[in-house]
Amino acid sequence: MAQTSDMETDWYSADVATFGDRVAAAREAAGMTQAALARRLGVRLVTLRSWENDTAEPRANRLSMLAGLMGVSMMWLINGEGEGLSGTEGAGVLPEDAAELLSEMRSLRVELTQSAKQVASLEKRLRAMLKETNDV
Repeated sequence: MAQTSDMETDWYSADVATFGDRVAAAREAAGMTQAALARRLGVRLVTLRSWENDTAEPRANRLSMLAGLMGVSMMWLINGEGEGLSGTEGAGVLPEDAAELLSEMRSLRVELTQSAKQVASLEKRLRAMLKETNDV
């Protein structure tokens, strides 16, 4: 049997989890909904969702508030190092294969987000072309 360190990966490490993953985990551990946390931070719900989906990042003042409200350090939110969720030592450990799958899923999510933006841009161009054609 291989050693634990060879077979398992820390779920919250910078290699496995993203900033958004850590925000969502800390929010859930704090027992808050996205709407409740957004309200306490003074941001729109869509803004908080974009942070958790890794499509945007908060400014330093909001990052500080976020960490304080959820009882974690700013460094842990940013890179997975420092004071994170209490009780996660050993609790958030995944087999290496699962960590690889999560990494692949994260990459695919980024690609899908980029593709969606590209589709939106193409749609906008097509609408403009169709409008020009109809105006002629």
